[in-house]
Amino acid sequence: MMDLMASEETRTADTRTAMSPTERGTAPDARPRGTTPGAPRTRAWAARLVVVGIVLSAFNLRPAITSLGALLEEVRDGLGMSGSVAGLLTSVPPLCFAVFGVTAPRLARRFGAAAVVCAGMAAITAGLLIRPYAGNTAGFLAGSALALMGIAVSNVLMPVIVKRWFPDRVGSMTGLYSMALALGTSLAAAVTVPLTDALGGHWQSGLAVWAAVAAVAVLPWLPLVRDRGTAPAGEHRRTPPEPAGTTALRISRSRTAWALAVFFGLQATAAYITMGWMPQIFRDAGVPAGTAGVLLAVTMVMGVPLAFVIPRVATRLPHQGPIVLVLGVCGLAGYAGLYLAPAGGAWAWAILLGVSNCAFPLALTMVGMRARSGPGVAQLSAFAQSTGYLISIPGPLLVGVLYQQSGGWGLPIALMAGLMVPQMVVGFLAGRDRTVEEEAAR
Repeated sequence: MMDLMASEETRTADTRTAMSPTERGTAPDARPRGTTPGAPRTRAWAARLVVVGIVLSAFNLRPAITSLGALLEEVRDGLGMSGSVAGLLTSVPPLCFAVFGVTAPRLARRFGAAAVVCAGMAAITAGLLIRPYAGNTAGFLAGSALALMGIAVSNVLMPVIVKRWFPDRVGSMTGLYSMALALGTSLAAAVTVPLTDALGGHWQSGLAVWAAVAAVAVLPWLPLVRDRGTAPAGEHRRTPPEPAGTTALRISRSRTAWALAVFFGLQATAAYITMGWMPQIFRDAGVPAGTAGVLLAVTMVMGVPLAFVIPRVATRLPHQGPIVLVLGVCGLAGYAGLYLAPAGGAWAWAILLGVSNCAFPLALTMVGMRARSGPGVAQLSAFAQSTGYLISIPGPLLVGVLYQQSGGWGLPIALMAGLMVPQMVVGFLAGRDRTVEEEAAR
């Protein structure tokens, strides 16, 4: 992390040195409006703050989901949910991501990306604090939706912020962001049950404790709230203007954008089925509740090292399709194991599915690589994530219905494995070396 900060400071200083005397402000009246002699230091400080904000925000983008997965049975019993309603509950995250994620670019243009992410972290905090004590299923869903609204806009804007603040470090910063996200995901899965026991055994307390963690992520963005852009002051003077047609990009004309959106949707389907239902699969196979939570944590923690490695490797390859295929094969092997011996090989299946779930940081990396400009990345990120999350909505709900109707996990696991095949196909297509601007122009 310190290397990234140092690199940003050096780049900023070199750019400052290369400016003309007028641009550097040697004459008080000639200094560009809005700059000060301390601007380079301010920009370096702001860049460090952005790194901290990205890490803390990413850490809080999944505990709302995986903490619930670890206590889903207790929540179902406490609120009187059926299997179908619980399936609906696991479908709420992609629904909210699709509905609210598409608004993120417009909000960022009006209020600034930092302000929107700050508000998103505040919404996560409020939602996580409200939902355990709502007292009924409708209130629980409403509190969850508020938290997921904050997650949705932050999901979309993270690749945008990375592209604009660290354009020469997209792979490294995406890896850092993905590592923090995977760490928060796995930690919430692993410690929610023990925390619940330590807090008196009430599932409400075990879920509410994550609101305090989310509140910390609000703090780094507060000094940046008044920044109306997504880049340091002066960045627009150093960067050539965007092409006139960039902001009016017809993203739906791009085959790569559609391939990336479907890939994003299918990997999200697999991820939310895993986060929402995998502990229950293990528990129904005779695995204790605490161990089932740890197994989910193992699946999620695989993303910590791999989420840093995969984006760095992906940015060095002209075609990311081979990575997609490797991750897909790991997923198929994991599902086969869950079907044949869910308890006997539980740790192996958890690891394989954890490797497969690293399609998420790969998808984020491809969002940054398949567009040339900052506005292009914003549009592609919103399109791919919103469309993708719409595609993923039926998956977790269908798993709940199949589980309730069949009384077992054979059909749901067959569905998961079947969806992995088209995921591999569209991911391979999305990995081709081209940009959405080129395709949309045609």
